Amino acid sequence: MKHQVPHALGQQKAKQVAIQALASYQKRFAEYDPRVEWTGDSCAKIGFSVKGLKLNGAIEVFADKFDLDLDVPFILRPFRGKALSVIEEEIKKWIAKAEQ
Repeated sequence: MKHQVPHALGQQKAKQVAIQALASYQKRFAEYDPRVEWTGDSCAKIGFSVKGLKLNGAIEVFADKFDLDLDVPFILRPFRGKALSVIEEEIKKWIAKAEQ
């Protein structure tokens, strides 16, 4: 299930926001071994580890929204919403900075 974060930045600025947000996320939550791998101009694979389990997902950048998708093992499903909200919070911070 995809989670969307709307914005009004346009494609190019939105990608810069995604790059900055994900880099910040990697530093801020280093203990969860966050990983980001850009697989195309607007798509990145993301992942991190929680309690020895790996969570993987993706972010896709559009001109008017970010699509987040996170594959979570069944045992960690209760944490899916929390993980998405943390990522969304970081992206919203960078969106606000870009809009200034």
